[in-house]
Amino acid sequence: MIEITDRDRALFEAGIKLGALYHQFVGSPVNPDTVDGLESAIRDCISLQPYVQEISVSIDREMIRERLNDFGYCELEGRMLDVTAVIGLGAALVHVGMRYEEQMDYPLMSVQQIEVR
Repeated sequence: MIEITDRDRALFEAGIKLGALYHQFVGSPVNPDTVDGLESAIRDCISLQPYVQEISVSIDREMIRERLNDFGYCELEGRMLDVTAVIGLGAALVHVGMRYEEQMDYPLMSVQQIEVR
């Protein structure tokens, strides 16, 4: 039988959080007047999930300005997001993030640091 450690569970939970964030909020209407509120809403919603100790969300305002349609808004894209989160579970603390990687043309999720106490 395989032992599932706190580290394993924390990494799994981190992936769930970032995936949920991406798929829940990408496509949301946003403009320069509502971007602060959308960042707060994303932070507040994800911070409610189990094991989230910290989360920061930044949306690229320049990309928003570049993509505004004739109605004065655009849709949130994964490439606009810069997210970091700390997930703590038992003895493990994992630092994860999501950031647009220009070379890959992709909003890549990553593990930044793992601490086991």
